Amino acid sequence: MSKHSTLPVALIQERAIIDQGSGNAAANLTVIEQRVAEAARRGAKLVLLQELHNGAYFCQHQNVREFELAEKIPGPSTDRLGQLAARHGVVLVGSLFERRGAGLYHNTAVVFDTDGSIAGKYRKMHIPDDPGFNEKFYFTPGDMGFEPVDTSVGRLGVLVCWDQWYPEGARLMALAGAELLLYPTAIGWDPADEQDEKDRQRDAWMLSHRGHAVANGLPVLSCNRVGHEPSPVAASGIDFWGSSHVLGPQGEFLAEAGTEQPEILMAEVDLQRSEHVRRIWPFLRDRRIDAYGDLLKRYRD
Repeated sequence: MSKHSTLPVALIQERAIIDQGSGNAAANLTVIEQRVAEAARRGAKLVLLQELHNGAYFCQHQNVREFELAEKIPGPSTDRLGQLAARHGVVLVGSLFERRGAGLYHNTAVVFDTDGSIAGKYRKMHIPDDPGFNEKFYFTPGDMGFEPVDTSVGRLGVLVCWDQWYPEGARLMALAGAELLLYPTAIGWDPADEQDEKDRQRDAWMLSHRGHAVANGLPVLSCNRVGHEPSPVAASGIDFWGSSHVLGPQGEFLAEAGTEQPEILMAEVDLQRSEHVRRIWPFLRDRRIDAYGDLLKRYRD
């Protein structure tokens, strides 16, 4: 259990600075430094950034030139983010395009502790391949499993974006003792969609996170991008819908950002509440682990 009973958290919902289509890592990191400084000034001890925050969401198309954006971990961005965490005494969760080796790349979340050291990382396990989200072209599925990262503010179950649709990942983090679930995210809608379809998509996304909170009795933090990003190959691009949020262990909203503007979303998370909620809703106790073998099958034919 964390040393802190109540944990002040901040989610940095931001609009990417885009330079010649891909984004400018130095410019985006400068904005992040400003936002984290402000969040720390307002009392945050844990700060979550959005998915692939160094630039544009480049996965809207398939182009080998985008691999030039990838970095080693440790590398230039982790050095800068680690210094940022140490400067303000916060635990910081970033999201980077990792170059593991020649032709081998991951979508990787990195956790920095308050001294600036890398406390751990998580490689995105579920990789989408949808219109406008061509991630399988760029990212190798993670091979580190669902292992929480121990930090000075608690044990963090960090997952990334598309992982948010899979109850198995959230559950395995909970079973490994995660005290919070965190999702750096890049999700939005096609501007050409009808409004009712947009609403259904966003509502489903929110319900998925609330389900993870309820089913596991854990707080959930999800930090999304915001703003329109044009596609290099399609007319519409993506409108990232923001709506970053912090949920309590019964799926209740502790804080929610808007849909259109950058925002530093602050909340207080009571880490002791998970224990109390799990006593009245003992879902982990009542799991029938003797009957779940078929979950290891792709489908029950």
